Amino acid sequence: MKVRFAVSPGAGKVDPDHLASLVTGAEERGFDTLWFADLPLMDAADPTLAVAFAAGVSHRLKLGVDLVPFGQESFVVARQLAQLDQLTGGRLLVTLVPGLDLPGERAALGIAGRHRGRLLDSLLPELRTWWAGSAVTVGTGEATAEVTLPVLPRQDPLEVWLGGHGPQAVRRAGRLADGWLGSGASLGPRQAGELCRRIKEEAAAVGREIDPEHFGLSIRYARTADDLSAPGTRAIAAAANQGSAPAPPVGASALRDSVRELVERGMSKFVVRRAAPVASWPDELDWLAAAILDLQS
Repeated sequence: MKVRFAVSPGAGKVDPDHLASLVTGAEERGFDTLWFADLPLMDAADPTLAVAFAAGVSHRLKLGVDLVPFGQESFVVARQLAQLDQLTGGRLLVTLVPGLDLPGERAALGIAGRHRGRLLDSLLPELRTWWAGSAVTVGTGEATAEVTLPVLPRQDPLEVWLGGHGPQAVRRAGRLADGWLGSGASLGPRQAGELCRRIKEEAAAVGREIDPEHFGLSIRYARTADDLSAPGTRAIAAAANQGSAPAPPVGASALRDSVRELVERGMSKFVVRRAAPVASWPDELDWLAAAILDLQS
């Protein structure tokens, strides 16, 4: 399998110089991808804007978005991602996620009282119809029109991965997705490996096959134990200590061991994100490169 690493900045105020140092540093050191998470109610970069910025200061890096696609019509989401794929020169990677469901999040996105999984069930086929260049009937009643997308993705097809680990999310990934990116904040290596197996079974049940290299995990890591008591990380650390979430690997050796075990269990794509805020991206990327980059194949 081709092991690939993506670096994610996580949450935090957007500083253009800080972000540029991440983009250029990751490309210079040979990381495969930068990955930007959609955190609607947190102080974090909008992933589509961050990817557009990163595309302008990079040439090789793939650029991934964890996108919460609610609050907009499917036409708007499809057009936005198609244009972003063109702007990146076909380097865009897409995972659709339901969000963190923080208090007020559904209301802010205009989906209060609605089932997020069912929204994804209907959205993904619609996106693929738009990206195929097909005419779609929009509007209701007498105010309808046949519309095609004015710009198509550069990649054909533009693949869409899904996440999640509940029974419905597993079924959805197997039946609709091109790949699966799980969260190490919720899953240990054994559980993640079992989910990969179940997703493949769901795909086979409807006559589909997901590329065996299209399974991955987002890994939250700590360089030292002090990272777990940094501002913004205490609640997650407490949950891990209570057994409700896996504890993140601490130190380079533990991070390497986690990756190796996950590869043995069928995963090959990894998004790594430090548990604590990053003060210097050159220093952080040097540490990560020394810790795991030789495992990239």
